[in-house]
Amino acid sequence: LLLLLILLSRAVIWRFVQGRRSSRKAVLLLGLCDAGKTLLFARLLSGRYRDTQTSITDSAAVYRLSRDKSTNVTLIDLPGHESLRLQFLERFKAAARAIVFVVDSVAFQREVKDVAEFLYQVLVDSTVLRNAPALLIACNKQDVTMAKSAKLIQQQLEKELNTLRVTRSAAPTSLDGSATGGPAQLGKKGKDFDFSQLPMKVEFVECSARGSKGEEGEADLEGLEKWLVKVA
Repeated sequence: LLLLLILLSRAVIWRFVQGRRSSRKAVLLLGLCDAGKTLLFARLLSGRYRDTQTSITDSAAVYRLSRDKSTNVTLIDLPGHESLRLQFLERFKAAARAIVFVVDSVAFQREVKDVAEFLYQVLVDSTVLRNAPALLIACNKQDVTMAKSAKLIQQQLEKELNTLRVTRSAAPTSLDGSATGGPAQLGKKGKDFDFSQLPMKVEFVECSARGSKGEEGEADLEGLEKWLVKVA
């Protein structure tokens, strides 16, 4: 009887968790300004190139993942401006089934600290940690010769995130004894940070929303599209 009760309780918990996950249908597109999120958003939906400008609000649309159109997610492109991105993340994070964090592979070397700072804020968010949505780091603009590879971007991000973690953990405490450095510890204490330590599955993919032939050609989003099908 006890074994039966344990099995039933596990089944109820599993159905509850699965139900909560299935209710989260949004895929959030995050990243700094000019990373290429809005063009990527447009390419996924229509396949066509379009001129874009810095977003000041969110854009959402249903993205069909199969030919019979029975499987879909809601793509939500969030502004990347420093003064806006966290407030929009706050608005949509609870609905996130997955997150696509878009990186400008060409400007990455000079923007690495800003990229890592924003990614750190996402990764230590209590709602993100609790729901553990799948995370893809989309290394965009691979059509440009000077673009950094996904492998190098991963290595540099892990290094910068580890530095941020050390800095935040060393922050002074307030008068009531609470830490002021951040809401959660990133990764495993006593070990250098790497993405495998996170509660969510993290993958990297190289892509190009513009495409090698520019406005007249097709985007190179095959890896991203396969990942979207997998996490739907």
